[in-house]
Amino acid sequence: ALVGDAADGIPGIPRWGARSASAMLSEYGHIEHIPGDSAKWSISLRGAPALSDSLNTHQREAALYRQLATLRTDVPLQEGLDGLEWQGALGEELEEMCRTLGDLGLLGRVPR
Repeated sequence: ALVGDAADGIPGIPRWGARSASAMLSEYGHIEHIPGDSAKWSISLRGAPALSDSLNTHQREAALYRQLATLRTDVPLQEGLDGLEWQGALGEELEEMCRTLGDLGLLGRVPR
């Protein structure tokens, strides 16, 4: 949440990098436990006042990014693992999509 994740479209909090986030989360455990005033931080970081200001300014975003980056395990699934296993592409639907895209070469690259 602090650093962001480009693959998941999470931008992160400005000024926070991997080192500062790692150090603070190692010390405080969670974003919510990081004191708002850098003078109260028990570890010393380069640019601490700017990091603190940025986190205070973007507190709501940090909470959202944390929620987005957290794997949910409390969602009930109707399917079992066997039901989620890849069964192959649906032939007619795949062929229609390839025709729409104008690339029938895709047919040979998708396992059926």
